[in-house]
Amino acid sequence: MATASVPTSAAPAASGPTAFSYFDLDDEAKARGLFRVLAEDGRAAVSEADLARFDAALCRSIYEGMLRIRVTDARMMALQRQGRTGFYGEATGQEAAVVGSASASLPDDWIVPALREAGVGLYRGLTLDSYIAQILGNGGDVTKGRQLPCHPCDREHHYVVMSSCVSTQVPHAVGIAMAMKIMGHRDRCAFGFMGDGGTSEPDVHVALNFAGVMKSPVVLICQNNQWAISTPTSVQCAAETIALKALGYGIEPLRVDGNDALAVHAAVGYAAAKARRGDGPTFIELLTYRVSAHSSSDDPSRYRDEKITDVWKSERDPMRRMRALGERQGWLAVGEHEAWSAQLEADVRDAITRQEAVPPPALATIIDDVYEQPTWNLREQLAELLAGPRAVSPHQH
Repeated sequence: MATASVPTSAAPAASGPTAFSYFDLDDEAKARGLFRVLAEDGRAAVSEADLARFDAALCRSIYEGMLRIRVTDARMMALQRQGRTGFYGEATGQEAAVVGSASASLPDDWIVPALREAGVGLYRGLTLDSYIAQILGNGGDVTKGRQLPCHPCDREHHYVVMSSCVSTQVPHAVGIAMAMKIMGHRDRCAFGFMGDGGTSEPDVHVALNFAGVMKSPVVLICQNNQWAISTPTSVQCAAETIALKALGYGIEPLRVDGNDALAVHAAVGYAAAKARRGDGPTFIELLTYRVSAHSSSDDPSRYRDEKITDVWKSERDPMRRMRALGERQGWLAVGEHEAWSAQLEADVRDAITRQEAVPPPALATIIDDVYEQPTWNLREQLAELLAGPRAVSPHQH
């Protein structure tokens, strides 16, 4: 029986099954299908023997990672609504896609995220303090307050800052993978994330073409949450599935239930192992749903039927599915979910308290990182800026 302690957030070595019959299908069948391990009620959608391949430690680690995202997102959205930060984008309802992918990564892999993959960074070792410092843009932010919120990065754990310009990061992921190949690093790969709307951007097609031709060791992951801000997938993509797009570039496609964390782990693990051994790229469509707004600046009730959203929030909730599995299999004890939630909530609140006490970046850092040595005109401009009057932030009163 599982204990009531909160597991650590450090990512274990990637493990778990990859040998499911789905992966033996031809490419078109995989692109049109939908790989699933768990049914929506948390029971096996595969044989119990196949389900038994996922050990309890892995399942607990994935569940804790998913719960951390949900708790953190709720607290950060409250912070934004209170005017204590300017912007936030949730991954609520997409936790299985995020953490299922992260759990299939290894420490030497590189992660190139889109908007909703901060949970990948947290799973791999990005600290809550670093994440919240970036959202607040304080002096503890490694990017010195220069980015919008929700742009964390963590060099130590190979987590690259996301790009605000949709999908411009996808060629970067392929480029990182090519650098690995050129250097002979056959034991690692790059993960490149995008959204469904992002697949209509030209950068994705350039990246897919290059990856397909050069056999780059990259796993390209599309979180298809069915909304490109206010544009539904049916309006911005004529293909029957997004995974079908990979066929034209000679890349193996996989299509996975993105609310099934174990299916995501298995599929991404399959693709990552393939990339690490030098067998080329894979494109994975993770079918999920954006149950929240695009960001704290959006009101989705203006453009979609929220009755559909309610179904995804309840019956198709990825947390509900994993919790049902854990309680049935015994790796999640009665009351343990509540204990974890309370501890994670305390962790987030404590990190917020610490980071709100950190002053903003020093004004002199505004000319850092432009040139190796600041030029005379930058120094002159900084001197004028420092001599001028200072506005006081409303949060400093």
